[in-house]
Amino acid sequence: MRIIGRLDIKNENLIKSINLEGLRVIGDPNKFAKKYYTDGADELIFMDLVASLYNRNSLHDIIKNVSKDVFIPITVGGAIRSIDDALKIFDSGADKIAINTAAVKYPNLINLLAKRFGSQAIVISIEAKKKINSWEVYIESGREQTNVSVQNWVKEATDRGCGEILITSIDQEGTGRGFDTELLTTVTKNTSVPVIASGGFGDLKDVKAGFVESKVDAIAVADAIHHNKISLRQIRKKALSLGLNVREFNQ
Repeated sequence: MRIIGRLDIKNENLIKSINLEGLRVIGDPNKFAKKYYTDGADELIFMDLVASLYNRNSLHDIIKNVSKDVFIPITVGGAIRSIDDALKIFDSGADKIAINTAAVKYPNLINLLAKRFGSQAIVISIEAKKKINSWEVYIESGREQTNVSVQNWVKEATDRGCGEILITSIDQEGTGRGFDTELLTTVTKNTSVPVIASGGFGDLKDVKAGFVESKVDAIAVADAIHHNKISLRQIRKKALSLGLNVREFNQ
């Protein structure tokens, strides 16, 4: 089980949002990434939240700088629409790519990327919004509806060869009110690949909600650690106290 630092980026800045809206600058992503590495993060996720608007991912230089000092897996997402786009991200120092909009619009892209780079390097990022008794997939950083159900999309993405699912609750994202455990459970029940929970972490009780109640394989934390509300060390300590299989970290 992994504890992941998530960094959402706009241009050259680490930002915070609520429900994927109202982006506010927090600071230098390089500084935060190095801190999370030192504090014991198992992995880092970088998401370019405005990449789709400009049809390009602007994280190449940031990832090149971060990968000089950070020696844990790095996942990068945002406007990856082709094998060439993926190659540029991998050449920057990323270990995995996360795709959302392009995968929904052109599902065969998952097959192509998995065949070219291996399933272990392909993460399907899903932005989900509650619709009465189900959840709908959104694209373009949560701005556009798709009329695709999360349950069906998880199954299809898995069948097409993705190696991991990153599921973000738009309703909970940035609020600190906790994970949408119903959503997470729906995802874990419909895929055989590892699932990363994102959106809503705000309290140590969310460690149990994610790992134990929802049975995810990893939790991604953003706002809570950006503002020092909770440290990665505290999260790891809580996980160990629950008897969870997480890496001990004593640096």
